[in-house]
Amino acid sequence: MSFPDVLDRGDEFLSQYPRTNPFWQIASHGTCLLAVGVSKFMLNVFYNVKLNNLEKLEENVARSKTENRGLMTVMNHMSVVDDPFIWGVFPWAMYWDLDQIRWCLGAHNVCFQNKFLSTFFSLGKVLSTERFGGGPFQGSIDASIRLLSPDDTLDLEWTPHHVESLKRDTERQSSKYSRNRVVDRFNVKEGHVVKYAAPVARSKPSWIHVYPEGFVLQLQPPFSNSMRYFRWGITRIILESTKSPIIVPMFSTGFEQIAPESSAGTMIERYLPRNIGAEINVTIGDAIDDNIIDGYRKEWLDLCDRYHDPVNPRDLSWELKYGKEAQDLRSRLAAELREHVAKIRHEQRNLPAEDIRFKSPDWWTRYTETEGASDPDVKFIGQNWAIRRLQKFLVDYDGAENPGKD
Repeated sequence: MSFPDVLDRGDEFLSQYPRTNPFWQIASHGTCLLAVGVSKFMLNVFYNVKLNNLEKLEENVARSKTENRGLMTVMNHMSVVDDPFIWGVFPWAMYWDLDQIRWCLGAHNVCFQNKFLSTFFSLGKVLSTERFGGGPFQGSIDASIRLLSPDDTLDLEWTPHHVESLKRDTERQSSKYSRNRVVDRFNVKEGHVVKYAAPVARSKPSWIHVYPEGFVLQLQPPFSNSMRYFRWGITRIILESTKSPIIVPMFSTGFEQIAPESSAGTMIERYLPRNIGAEINVTIGDAIDDNIIDGYRKEWLDLCDRYHDPVNPRDLSWELKYGKEAQDLRSRLAAELREHVAKIRHEQRNLPAEDIRFKSPDWWTRYTETEGASDPDVKFIGQNWAIRRLQKFLVDYDGAENPGKD
């Protein structure tokens, strides 16, 4: 479930661009198709692409529409070209409808450095995300919650079961809408009725693709193809959408051959095809059992009942943001999601078992704070970009990564 103010902040974030404008939609679809086309050309000409279990993704894309639920795909992050090249792997039929094209989160300091890049990536359905200091309570996460929430569920605002009077303060009236027609929703606030227009024109719940590790990870053997821990932002999206999303894990290898981190900063080598003929392998897993996700969402609802703020019941309380129980819930859900991606790695791709240390947020924090000195046997290809000192766009380099907050 989601709080009204969270959905409103998501609306405000999405409204930064005219996403309901027909001309914007045409330009957005064209930008997405261009990115897919370039990715397909590069992959098909220079590499050997293998896609496993496409039918599992197609089945859940269809389920998203028939069950009126958002779709989330979760994948490991091995290369700066994971996105958009991952979309060159799938058939063209998945991209003819703009509604069906995924949304994703992109680093603000990389994808949104200037007005041109900001417009380009926004047209490509990328949400600007702050990786250092933004934490899980930022606009792109609120926007993702909004996108995964079907429009005809937005009037189902949460009310503490023992505070019936709040219902009168949060009444909403909504109606479904077809493509190119915004929903009419009315907020009743302090006796004033304000007509509401949805910030995104869509005919079905959205699809969001996420890389929960937050940073590219390329480790030297024997730790190749390992993963970092998963961060809390993804868990907020799952717990706080108005309806439980369908979650499909994915695992990829080979994109790190296209853009090895050893070439970072070289300008020329970074963007030229590398390791021509390498295998690009993408494997789709089974959707995570709805009962598992619903169990975590039930825990979240219980916390909301216990720790809501009576003074401001429309928004997350301090305890729901930073309280020990809420943080523990997010950590457990993040670990659960990671296990499902790791299961593909172990059982379907038959890669060597990961080092048990890599599952631990505390281990990664210590490793990053010491810049690898705590465990010298683990070596990066290139740099560990989670180290704040390496981020030139930051004015203050003090401190290091904080589990779940970046």
